[in-house]
Amino acid sequence: MATPNLALISALRKTAKKLTTGAPYQWGHMGSCNCGNLAQEVSKLSKAEIHAYAMRNRQGDWSEQTDAYCPVSNQPMDLLITQMTEIGLTTTDLKNLEKLSDVQVLRRLPSEFRYLQHNQRDHVVMYLREWATLLEEQLLADIHLPSFEVEESLVFA
Repeated sequence: MATPNLALISALRKTAKKLTTGAPYQWGHMGSCNCGNLAQEVSKLSKAEIHAYAMRNRQGDWSEQTDAYCPVSNQPMDLLITQMTEIGLTTTDLKNLEKLSDVQVLRRLPSEFRYLQHNQRDHVVMYLREWATLLEEQLLADIHLPSFEVEESLVFA
C-alpha cells in the first residue's frame, strides 16, 4: 500500500475532482485512463505526453508498463513511474488503480460497490476518494502528540 502523505492524498483528491468535473477519461488511453489521470496530476504532463511516453519503447497497459519498470533506465515511461513512486505509490498501487482492485480500498466501500468496473468514470472517482480517505486515516493514526502533565498545584478549583 502507498505511503500515506499529504502530497499523495492531495493528488488523489484533485484527480477525483477533475474526473468529476469533466476531465477527459478513456480507459484504453495511457494518458487519460485511471493511472493516466493520476499521472497527469503528479507529473503535470498532458494526457498526450503520457500516452506518447508509454508508446515510445514498449506496448501495454499500466500493469504491463509497471512490470517492465526499471528505475535506472531513463526511459520516459520509467521516469514517469519513478515520479509516481516518489510521491508514495508502489507499482502494485498503480496496477490496483488501473483495475480498481485494492482489497483494502474495496473493503471500505458499501457492499453494492465492492465490485467496481475499472473503466467507469464514477467508479474510478469513488475508488480515488475512498483511497485518499484511507491514506488520510493512516496518516493521522501515525501522528502521536506528547501528553502534557499538569501539576496539581496549577489546577484551578
